[in-house]
Amino acid sequence: MVWISAVVDYGVVGLLILMSIIAVSIAIERMLTYKKVNVKEFDDKKSLEIRLTDKLHIIATIGSNAPYIGLLGTVLGIMLTFYNIGKEGLVDTSKIMTGLALALKATAIGLLVAIPSITFYNFLLRKVKVLLVEWEKVNGRKRI
Repeated sequence: MVWISAVVDYGVVGLLILMSIIAVSIAIERMLTYKKVNVKEFDDKKSLEIRLTDKLHIIATIGSNAPYIGLLGTVLGIMLTFYNIGKEGLVDTSKIMTGLALALKATAIGLLVAIPSITFYNFLLRKVKVLLVEWEKVNGRKRI
């Protein structure tokens, strides 16, 4: 069961860090794309909407799933703690606290990934809506 410690420390936390890097990278790419978008270049609103919403679903998916991955790390860490308590047959508070700290670390990192991801998603979605309204102002509603 010692492998669970490595799974939590490197697997779960590593996956959460990777998810965070992906979400931030996509958010930066989308912000740069939105700055360059000229709504006058698009003949129809749907083409503009497809271009603007590209990859946003990835940020939303990361934001909604990161807490669950952190929770998985928590469950695995608590399982490891209880396994060690049962195997050793004695209660050493320092080992219990270390195991619980490992478990809670995964939850905290999951939340630290989810909160900015959802914030980026909402910020970018608002920018998409603004650009779509700008297209409507330029082109009118007749070509929707």
